[in-house]
Amino acid sequence: MDVKINYSNKRSRTVSARLIDGNLLVNAPAGLPRERLEKIIDNFKVRFQRRKLKKELNKERPLIEIAAKLNNKYFNGKLKINSVEYSTGQNSIFGCCNCRDANIRISHRLSRMPEWVRDCVIIHEMAHLIEPNHGPAFWNIVSRYELAERAKGYLMAVGLDSENEQDLEFPQHNTNQKT
Repeated sequence: MDVKINYSNKRSRTVSARLIDGNLLVNAPAGLPRERLEKIIDNFKVRFQRRKLKKELNKERPLIEIAAKLNNKYFNGKLKINSVEYSTGQNSIFGCCNCRDANIRISHRLSRMPEWVRDCVIIHEMAHLIEPNHGPAFWNIVSRYELAERAKGYLMAVGLDSENEQDLEFPQHNTNQKT
């Protein structure tokens, strides 16, 4: 991605960026030190790469369709789910469910894992729509999925190795870093 920097004497603090035709157009204060600007530009590049990845993943693999199939099979189609999407901002958790608005986010890291692992995480998050906590009733719901224990073991192994794992899409950043 090519970077074009527009320096402005009118700007005193803020730096902004837009992606236009694959080029990063950066607007920066004229007095900003080059070293500081380079770090900011690197952050913008990561942000735009993540945004592109999220868009591609959600277009290629519509998780709402997968969730609908799992809902029919494991919940008799009774759950009302608003959205299920990949998220590139979840590096320390695999899934997240907002019980109030029935939105589920799945870490982009699951797109590189076997489908049965991804499906288990989706079922786990769907189960939160019935049981918001991780009590025995919750785990009874999750255990309906025949590969639940296997998936849990897989994710535990990935979690143990994640401190040494580099993020495939963003090799300059460790997967455990929050951005």
